[in-house]
Amino acid sequence: MEPKNEYPEPRQNNSRVLLWVALLLVLLGINGVLFYLNTQKKTENEQLTTQVQAKDTKLQAQIKEYEDLKANYERQSQDLQKLGLNNDSLVARISGINADLLKLRSFKAGSFSIAEQQRFKQRALNLESQLRKKDDQIAELRKANENLYTETTTLKQKQNKLTDTISTIAKTNRELSEKVSMASRIQADNIHVSILTAKNKEKDDDKEEFKARRVDRVKVTFTLSRNDVSPKETKQIYLRILEPDGAALYNLSTGGGTFTVDGQEAFYTQKQDVVFDNSRQNLQFLYAKGGDYKIGQHTVELYEGGALMGKTTFTLK
Repeated sequence: MEPKNEYPEPRQNNSRVLLWVALLLVLLGINGVLFYLNTQKKTENEQLTTQVQAKDTKLQAQIKEYEDLKANYERQSQDLQKLGLNNDSLVARISGINADLLKLRSFKAGSFSIAEQQRFKQRALNLESQLRKKDDQIAELRKANENLYTETTTLKQKQNKLTDTISTIAKTNRELSEKVSMASRIQADNIHVSILTAKNKEKDDDKEEFKARRVDRVKVTFTLSRNDVSPKETKQIYLRILEPDGAALYNLSTGGGTFTVDGQEAFYTQKQDVVFDNSRQNLQFLYAKGGDYKIGQHTVELYEGGALMGKTTFTLK
């Protein structure tokens, strides 16, 4: 019986070998499949990572573009303010760009879809186009302002020159007028003072010194000088008699009043209207105070047109 058992053993060994080979092949197949799946997964992950990085790069570029747009619109708004123009539309546009920036910064990595990319890109293109148009308008306005400033400056310079010319002419005219006015002034020549007593006797003195108690009226005579410049017309001649204390003898009842001398109001003693004919007319004033005269030196002044014609003094003792 023992020799029969020797032949089946190789068959069993062969079966075991085949089983191990089959098992090894299965394991190799499984490992191959796992290796292939891992390789595919790695490739997909790398592709996904690349896509996320690309989207993030585009997102950052889009954010930068909107930040630049915001800065340019803010600059544009300041330009309009400097030109004194309304910039409400730009303020609203800047507010919209700020809202876009908030939206862009809210996207997570990889979530910036192609549709969103296209939408924001198109909006950026529209904003850029509007920005360029507004820049062109501002450039034209700035140029117009510069031209207007140049024209205004030129006109102002011409106006200043014209004003200077007018001022010079006015000054010359004033000087000429003053010269004519001075040249046309009439002078009083040969001014002489005498007195009349209560008995109507005239007292004369070379030194023009009189006793005060004898004076009833004061007589002033003079001659109008020749003046070919002064027009022949009615002149108002004013007499002022100043007492020793400098006060003018003045009484409305005796023909006194006020007139202007050197821009100030002054009292006069008497006045008379004379038709000047340039013939060296002889004139006189006769003044009665109606009371006692003061002791001391009195001054007689004669005026025409507010200008002093001449003066003299007399003394009462």
